[in-house]
Amino acid sequence: MQVEDLMTKDVSFCIPSTSTAAAAELMWTRDCGVLPVVGDSDRVVGIVTDRDLFIALGTSNRSASELPVGEIMQREPAVCASDDDVRSALRTMAERQIHRLPVVDKSGALEGILSMNDIVLKAKPGTDGVFKDDVIRTLKAICEHRQPAQSKQATA
Repeated sequence: MQVEDLMTKDVSFCIPSTSTAAAAELMWTRDCGVLPVVGDSDRVVGIVTDRDLFIALGTSNRSASELPVGEIMQREPAVCASDDDVRSALRTMAERQIHRLPVVDKSGALEGILSMNDIVLKAKPGTDGVFKDDVIRTLKAICEHRQPAQSKQATA
């Protein structure tokens, strides 16, 4: 099964100069928790999540209308292509501990987004259960708590 079989094509996005207030409004009205950030030629240059917005606004001491998404977005996000195998996308999600992947064409332009919701709700698992196992494995990896390197305590 390929990514294009499951991805959402009508995807909301923003540009780096979009204010976090406008991004939050877009997430609210479109009921999404992530926005790909596009630059020239609709190339994906970053991604911003609802969590990114919340933490940035809670720690920056700036108003949402003054803080552009470009300052808080995750640069060089993991992406996939529409002709990628879904299992490959699941491996990327597991490795990066993310629920969603922007889908891009060969030039890096945004084509859609693939989410765990898309996979769980739209996929028709094979009779051998391998696909179900792939999804469960991915969800376990995403949910696994990993300590940031700087907060690990050395043992003596």
